[in-house]
Amino acid sequence: MRQVKFILFGKLKEPWLREACAEYEKRLGAYCRLETIELNPMRTLGEEAKLAQGKIGRQASVAAFCVEGRQMSSEQFAAWINAQPNEITLLIGSSHGMDEELKARANLRISFSAMTFPHQLARIMVLEQLYRAFQINTGGKYHK
Repeated sequence: MRQVKFILFGKLKEPWLREACAEYEKRLGAYCRLETIELNPMRTLGEEAKLAQGKIGRQASVAAFCVEGRQMSSEQFAAWINAQPNEITLLIGSSHGMDEELKARANLRISFSAMTFPHQLARIMVLEQLYRAFQINTGGKYHK
């Protein structure tokens, strides 16, 4: 079964956000071993990068969700997920952004949109797209 690490900064505060994440984490259990790692935001992006780097496996394929990333379709993201030979790590930086060193570690940089989304909503969006990717790759009915 595929190993996926989801590394992000901060905790979900609102119950409805926690419920949404819990639902997708439950659904993902059929497709992968998901490990969500919530890190405490630090004083600088450099400190955050060092903290996150220590959680990324040496052979992991890394996707960083950041504003400079490229936009891609759900099918393209699913194909990227399917093509990765090792552990996958998904990164969301803190509400202040992501250090350049951490972005440089990424094999793929993804941007959802030119629009700005709340940091906590981005977490749900990543989980939903990961679930959709597994549905696409297994021929599930979720993706239409």
